[in-house]
Amino acid sequence: MPIHLHTHNTSGTGDMIYLKGIEAGVDIIDTALSPLGNGTSQPATEPLVATLKGTEYDTGLDLMLLNDIAKDMKKTVDRLKAEGYWNPKVMNVDINTLIYQVPGGMLSNLMSQLEKQGMMDKYLEVLAEVPKVRADFGYPPLVTPTSQIVGTQAVLNIKTGERYKMISKESKGLLRGEYGQLPGEPNPEIRKLAIGNEEVITCRPADLIKPEFEGYKKEASQYAECDEDVLSYAVFPQVAPKYFEFRNAAKYKVDASLMDKDAMVHPV
Repeated sequence: MPIHLHTHNTSGTGDMIYLKGIEAGVDIIDTALSPLGNGTSQPATEPLVATLKGTEYDTGLDLMLLNDIAKDMKKTVDRLKAEGYWNPKVMNVDINTLIYQVPGGMLSNLMSQLEKQGMMDKYLEVLAEVPKVRADFGYPPLVTPTSQIVGTQAVLNIKTGERYKMISKESKGLLRGEYGQLPGEPNPEIRKLAIGNEEVITCRPADLIKPEFEGYKKEASQYAECDEDVLSYAVFPQVAPKYFEFRNAAKYKVDASLMDKDAMVHPV
């Protein structure tokens, strides 16, 4: 089975992780061309291609061609920066990642939250709060969605000036067991504060949810052409119908802007 290694370069160690992984036998690594690489993104492609050139791990990729593509890509990045969609801070090496163990995707999300709330001056305080919240929550893995739950709670703790004065709905769900069994035992005082005397879920949480597929299938009957469409509608109820409208417009060559979704019928 192919072994696929993925990392971000927030801590500045991504290239070394990849090199040691390659030497250990991984088959695939994730990189990003230099204008979009490094920082909270993946390590840049070009340096790794150059590093491996002439070795038994030579990628065979043309470095000059990659450079030409990167030049074109840089124009897009410059435009995104000018339009305010690109935060240069997330593209730098942040040694705090090694200290607080906050992964790249989570760090980007934290920065976005802090900027929107005018709290960038509290950045280091929030980073220091993250491992404390994680310990209180029973050490959930810092991957989506639990990383966002821990990060948001850390922001709330710092914003209010009092730990757990506000507890998010998602934090309560995590402590109640709605996201599955936690690796460690949560802080009993924090769990009590969050969910009171509610019973903690110890089984597979999804087993407690009644089957919903047939209901969604009925709701999406005017759009869905297969089971995958029903699942898309269930997960993205606001976005999926718009996609289906444009798909049908292209399929039946009509103007999507004139389509009335309530008048649409299931294609035969």
